[in-house]
Order: sequence, then C-alpha cells, then structure tokens
Amino acid sequence: MRVELWARPVSYAAVGATQAPDLMVHPPAGYRPIDRRVRIGHGNARFTWAWTTAMSWGIQTGSGFTVTRSEAPAEVTENTYAPVGFDDEGVPVAAATIVASDEAHFAPDGEPFLVAGDTALLAIPFLLWRVKAPARVVYVIDEPNRKGFAYGTLRGHPEDGEEAFIVEMHEDGSVWLRITAFSRPANFFWWLVYPVLRISQEFFTRRYERALAVAIPD
Repeated sequence: MRVELWARPVSYAAVGATQAPDLMVHPPAGYRPIDRRVRIGHGNARFTWAWTTAMSWGIQTGSGFTVTRSEAPAEVTENTYAPVGFDDEGVPVAAATIVASDEAHFAPDGEPFLVAGDTALLAIPFLLWRVKAPARVVYVIDEPNRKGFAYGTLRGHPEDGEEAFIVEMHEDGSVWLRITAFSRPANFFWWLVYPVLRISQEFFTRRYERALAVAIPD
C-alpha cells in the first residue's frame, strides 16, 4: 500500500536535535554531525532577502535541487504547531514575521513560507542521475534577527537525519547562514557507497553556503 508523503513519519528518532548546543560533541548515537557557519553579506536588505529565500526552499533550488511540494489535507495543515523561540536568558520570543501576520506568509516570488509539517520531495543530482529525497519541515525559527527551518528525512531518502538552515543578523549588521545537521546512510546500499555519499554531502553543503551569498535580485 502506497503511503502519501505527508502521511509518512520521519525516519529517525532525535527530532529537533539540530538545535542542541552540544550537537558536535554529543550527536545522536550513530550519526555524523555537521555545524557550519558562513557570512553571506551585510545589512537589512541582505537579511530580508536571505531569510525569505531560505524559507521558500530557495537554498535547495539554488543548489540545483528540484523541489516538489506535497499537499497535505487541510485538517493537517490547519493544526500545525508553531514553536516558541527563546532568547539567551530563557525569555520567550514572539514570532516576528513568518507567523505574525497574514500578509507575511508568502515570499516576494509568491512561494508560501515553510511551516512545521510541510513535506516535499527533493530531487538531488547524484553522479549521473537524480536521487529522490523526501523530507518534512520539523521546526521553524522566527525571531527578529534569526530565521530559518530544519527538515527531517522520510523513508525513501538516501540518509536518515535532520538538517537546519538558519539565517542570522548580528548587532554589527553582518548576516550569516548557519547549517547544522546529523545524518547516516539510510540503508545497506547507501552504506556501500558511503564515501561517495560523503563527498556529495560536502559538495552540496558548500553550494548551500554560496546560495545566499549571490547578488540580491532587482
């Protein structure tokens, strides 16, 4: 029996672990962690363009992926949970933009912003073909100077794990992209080609880092 993408559970247990401050030291058992941070520009215009691009799968499409969104029934999407963010002192941070008003639910190109529960089929270039990689958004960050999301893998993805893409603007106006992830091959075949999978993962991580550093479109 074929299960629709929106109905599939994620293929790993440690949902949300990309938010852990000690991810690189204590990743989920059996998973390889990644924590990368790259400066992508400066100022409000860069920050706004970068997070709106990131929140509509722009990092992935800008890195050569094809993204096909999976439509979920209304009763699923209407009950989506919007997580609460906290500052360094543990004080709740109200949603700043993405879920704060109806006018802010779409990127300038008309694509809807991602929310937790959104599901998509990613098609990733790998050697001579494209690999299907279903994924689900597991949380969204929506703070005044920090925005982004994480997706978790679904059955059928070549890896098991989670990856987060967070755009941050610091007090000096510098804008950064932070990528955190943990993953492992999803099955025996992908373990057999693990060295090639590792090279491919590094290749696309570097593409992610460059995807938001290009000139802002007019």
